[in-house]
Amino acid sequence: MAKSLNCAVLTVSDTRVAGTDTSGNWLAETLAQAGHQCVARQIVKDDVYQIRKVMSDWIADPRIQVIISTGGTGFSHRDSTPEAVTPLFDQTIDGFGELFRQISYAEIGSSTIQSRAVAGTANRTLIFCLPGSTNACQTAWEGILREQFDHTHTPCNFATQFPDA
Repeated sequence: MAKSLNCAVLTVSDTRVAGTDTSGNWLAETLAQAGHQCVARQIVKDDVYQIRKVMSDWIADPRIQVIISTGGTGFSHRDSTPEAVTPLFDQTIDGFGELFRQISYAEIGSSTIQSRAVAGTANRTLIFCLPGSTNACQTAWEGILREQFDHTHTPCNFATQFPDA
C-alpha cells in the first residue's frame, strides 16, 4: 500500500483568491489523486512576514510532513518567497532548484533562469517553493515531486523519511 503524506499548500499572491487560485487548486487536487492528504491550505500576500508566519506555524505542526508553496519565486520587486523561507531551513535541498530549472529549460528555454525555486527541511518538514504558474507546478510534480513522494521509488525518495506515513 502507498504511503500517504500529510501536506500543506501555500499560495503566495497579491491577486489570487480561492476561486482564482489555479496553481494551489491544481496542487491540492494532484496530491489527493496521488493518495496524499492536503491537511492545510492558505493564500497569503507576497510579504516576507506573512509567508514566514504561515510557514513557521506549519513547520511547528506535527501533522504536516510536507509544505508546497506556489508563487513569489520570480524577480519582481514583490517576489519574496525565497527570502521568507530559506532562513527557516535546517537543511537546504540544493539539487531541487537546479533540477527544476533543468527540466523547465526544455519547456520554456532561458526564461527558466528567472525561477528561484528552492527547497529544504525544517523540523523534519519538507518544504518546496515553486513558481506561481500552474505549468510550473505541473513541471515540478511530474519531473520531481511525484517520484520523490512515492515510497517505492528507488534508489531513494523523500517519503521514507516518514516511517509512520
